[in-house]
Amino acid sequence: MPSYPFQTELGVCQIEWNDTGLTAFRLPQDKSLPPASADEENALPSWVRELAERVKKHLAGELQDFCAAKYDFSLVSSFQRAVYEGALAVKPGQTQSYGWLAEKIGHPVSVSRAVGTALGQNPWPLLVPCHRFIGADGKMVGFSGPGGIQTKLRLLALEGAMLL
Repeated sequence: MPSYPFQTELGVCQIEWNDTGLTAFRLPQDKSLPPASADEENALPSWVRELAERVKKHLAGELQDFCAAKYDFSLVSSFQRAVYEGALAVKPGQTQSYGWLAEKIGHPVSVSRAVGTALGQNPWPLLVPCHRFIGADGKMVGFSGPGGIQTKLRLLALEGAMLL
């Protein structure tokens, strides 16, 4: 499966894809890959190069919406897909609760733990904004990306979310 590591303000992110679309997005990790070479960048599909440029802009403070990204939803369950598509409605600077998302996708609030589990398995963190979901009491809970809640807080602050 092809991948593209690229430098951002936060470190090296990585996009992975197949013929259908995005299969994974990786936020910077402590031991990340070196960015791709110029030759590797020239060989990229244009949509991958454009997405990487938008991620760079977003992480530099020029906020982007990734709703139209080409996700390969065949890799996730129908429930996960509903959660991820519902999560895309929450724009930069906004936060919502897991219960809100459960109701948005047609389930009772009691399904919020399952929503949280699905968001914890999100193969496209940042792009599908799982970091914008908080506990019903306003507390920061869980973030499966590198750096955990600290990364979640950093992304929310970058996006201008009101944090208490």
